Amino acid sequence: MVRRGSQKVTYNLDHDTGLKWLIEDDDLQSSSQATKIPRKLYCGYEHQVLSKREQREEESLFAAIQWPKPQKNKIPFVKSTDPSHSNFVILNPYSHFRVGDQLEVLVYVKDYEGKPKQYGGDYLQTRIHSAHLKAGAIGRTVDYQNGSYRVFFTLLWPGEITVSVSLVHPSEGIQVLQRLREERPDRVYFKSLFKSGRVSETTVCNVCLPGDMPVCNFTDLYTGEPWFCYKPRKLSCATRISHYKGGYQKGLLTSEESLLFQSDVNIKVPIFSSGPDRVIVRPLGHAEMDNLERSQSPDVFPSGYYYQDEWRPRAQWIQHFNKSSDITECLQGKIIHLFGDSTVRQWFEYLTSFVADLVELNLGSPKNVGPFMSVDVKHNILLKFRCHGPPIRFSTVFSSELHYIANELNRIVGGKNTVIVITIWSHFSTFPVEVYIRRLRNIRRSIVRLLDRSPKTLVIIRTANVQELGPEVSLFNSDWYSYQLDTVMRKMFSGIGVYFVDAWEMSLAHYLPHKLHPEEIIVKNQLDAFLSLVCPPETYYSLLSGIHNKMWSLLL
Repeated sequence: MVRRGSQKVTYNLDHDTGLKWLIEDDDLQSSSQATKIPRKLYCGYEHQVLSKREQREEESLFAAIQWPKPQKNKIPFVKSTDPSHSNFVILNPYSHFRVGDQLEVLVYVKDYEGKPKQYGGDYLQTRIHSAHLKAGAIGRTVDYQNGSYRVFFTLLWPGEITVSVSLVHPSEGIQVLQRLREERPDRVYFKSLFKSGRVSETTVCNVCLPGDMPVCNFTDLYTGEPWFCYKPRKLSCATRISHYKGGYQKGLLTSEESLLFQSDVNIKVPIFSSGPDRVIVRPLGHAEMDNLERSQSPDVFPSGYYYQDEWRPRAQWIQHFNKSSDITECLQGKIIHLFGDSTVRQWFEYLTSFVADLVELNLGSPKNVGPFMSVDVKHNILLKFRCHGPPIRFSTVFSSELHYIANELNRIVGGKNTVIVITIWSHFSTFPVEVYIRRLRNIRRSIVRLLDRSPKTLVIIRTANVQELGPEVSLFNSDWYSYQLDTVMRKMFSGIGVYFVDAWEMSLAHYLPHKLHPEEIIVKNQLDAFLSLVCPPETYYSLLSGIHNKMWSLLL
């Protein structure tokens, strides 16, 4: 223990990871005691002490999401990327393409004066699609950092295929988003209600709080996740009863910066081709197609594609659960825990409404918040949803229901009939990436412990997804923020025995407009991928058995 001024400052050490977290209290027996913090901006994540292993990992994660920057800090709007002046070109559009071939596209960006740009950093989203087949897949973009980009597509179905390229944000807008993430983590603020008898007060809460007012320290004692509220004037910190989203800060941009975030001008605006925008793809024979599908590695890109509105993963066998009875048969005897935000709550809502014998119990929980529970007594199915701990931009959540996923996982016994789904991304978009890394480290540690004590437990990660964007939403929940967090999450959860449902590709490859809460057909396809992991087809079991036997033969 050390002192900072008149404060007692204690660092608790996690012996599993070497991670230390800070607890500042006048009374260390209570995590809700008020603390005077004489700082301009106090952020709990600043006080992490990382092991060398964690430092290396963090360096690797930041290298993975490093984004090209303009050569100058302030670029006039007319010099920023203009999608209407930009264009793309299909290389060899009249070639004889076959299914499985690579299609390459060059994108050239220009400014509002029609001049080619000399640097990169624009955020593009790309896809190929065939409207009449309800088919689609995403592309992989390489930034040459000179105003040109090369996009690679894998042609995965026969017929006429169209290329689409969109500018999500110009590189100059990305610069602004980066600044906001680092300098204004308080731009979304939260509130808590404190109440005792007839006296009630509301104060602002966050991971970071500006000023030097007394605060209530609600840092979680098990995970070290920091959370603070300004102390009520009359009530004690222990009288907190609820948490809710307060709102969004205004006036974040200068007038010049605001020009970089305009609907129909430079937010998710198409870039058109200067020539043909489509190619003709010839089919493969059945044997060739089977060989192509069976030769895919787990990290193949893209991970899948749509055909006839059905998602087809390239490295995972999939069934399409079109009947309620099929889902019931798959989930019989299972306990399914859904942890996260409203995008995984969609899974709970879909299953509860679609599966005939699954009945929701009335727990008296606030609408859209939870926790929620549905049961099928006849088939012994239990389905549960619980939101993740703060920061979470929900309407009123009772303080007693603010549970961290890591702590919930530590309470689960696990086993072959236990299925866990986790999604956590959207509510961290306004914070420095360190906040998100810390949360994932805690969750990952709990997953590893769970799989160690119960190896047959199935853990599935639902990734982030794209959404509709406007000038305001872009500053708080841009796809660029989500893409960065999704990259971090995939790297941190790889190699620990969990599975992924690629909601990112499934939302970006589809023809429907982007939404934070995707349409039902997309949710249905996500659940088909999920249920196929819970109940793999017999052919998938045979494949796994063949791989297992081959490995043993090599070892012997």
